[in-house]
Amino acid sequence: MKSLKNAIAAAAIGLVASLAGCASTPMPPDLGCGVPGGLCAPLEPNTSAPPVERLRPPAEPADSETRTSPVELYPGTGTPGAQALPAGAAARIALLLPLQSPGLGQAAEAVRAGFLAGHERDRAGIEVTVIASGDSPESTLQAYAEAAAGNDIVVGPLARSSVAALIAGNAVTKPTLALNHPQLDRPLPPQLLVVGLSLEEEARQVADWAAKEHPGARALVLGGKAAWQQRAAGAFSGRWTRLGYEHATVELPMFDGYVDANALAALRSRMDIERPQLVFAALDAGALRQVRSALGTSLPTYAISAANPGRAPGRSAPELDGVRLVDLPWTVQPDHPQVMVYPRPVEADSLDMQRLYALGIDAFQVARTLARQPDADFELDGVTGRLSVRRKNGAWSLQRLETAAIYRDGIGYETVAGK
Repeated sequence: MKSLKNAIAAAAIGLVASLAGCASTPMPPDLGCGVPGGLCAPLEPNTSAPPVERLRPPAEPADSETRTSPVELYPGTGTPGAQALPAGAAARIALLLPLQSPGLGQAAEAVRAGFLAGHERDRAGIEVTVIASGDSPESTLQAYAEAAAGNDIVVGPLARSSVAALIAGNAVTKPTLALNHPQLDRPLPPQLLVVGLSLEEEARQVADWAAKEHPGARALVLGGKAAWQQRAAGAFSGRWTRLGYEHATVELPMFDGYVDANALAALRSRMDIERPQLVFAALDAGALRQVRSALGTSLPTYAISAANPGRAPGRSAPELDGVRLVDLPWTVQPDHPQVMVYPRPVEADSLDMQRLYALGIDAFQVARTLARQPDADFELDGVTGRLSVRRKNGAWSLQRLETAAIYRDGIGYETVAGK
């Protein structure tokens, strides 16, 4: 009996660790990994055979209808491979993740935990199959073929390069929810819906917010050499220009996480001569703290989620007090009713893992809604933001409106309604 109790306890601990996603491990740093929308494949691929984990819904009543021959999911659109579900049948959703990846395994576990949390809350009529892949395009294509063959909807892949491999290989044969943006200059397949987080979209939302609060203002756009910083700075600058406003861009040299002191001194001298009316920072929290320490905190400053320092106990960031940023409801509105209904097994101090966990929750909700309303546009009040899914001319699109908040040191976040 004692041995049995020990075995049960060990299994429970293992389950918690699996859901937690090992959040203490840092995410891959290259190509923007470790920031929202910046996931990428590691340098060394893993192509071992993918295991399959099946999670079935509760048993249906004995008189319920069984699955019958499928019909068109989008009548009249001619979308190949799309199938509708007969009344009473369970929707089969495959979750395709790089769980075997040395570099992305932790991120994949966070998404998996969030997806299964969503399934646990709304599991009626939904059957989930978790399919693990490695990093290489070959491994992704092989795992996708397996997922598409036995399921109605595929959720994944997670890595940007893997999503691009699906598109380049014309491999999308079922309604598919990609968890990252492929960044390709070509139309997406009609059955592909991108639900991944986007720093560029955050930057454009910040630009609209700043324009409402400071119409006609001259902006100073600060960034660095990292790819994600250049993408975010470019997105803000592009929207600011389209709004008809002026801006100047400064790229700050950084070494081992520290902003070059000479560059900050030169920037301070420049601002004494030509002072902007607001600042947009495509920087993380550490770099932005250094900038505001050197330049002062009087200028209105706007940023994306990467600048969010979090609010762990004992953590203080007075230099960031008053910074306006956009982030997920999951991170800045923990008391939101839609957020509170889900457990938080991910380590609270890792905002990257928290965001990926939240992405998993909303990916499940979008897939679940598509399975039931394949032809209808819809909106969801999700944990990653207000989601609007539209289908036009046979193609899907998703728009995410994140939460606007003002960071208050020692308090947390003051959310801003209507932004």
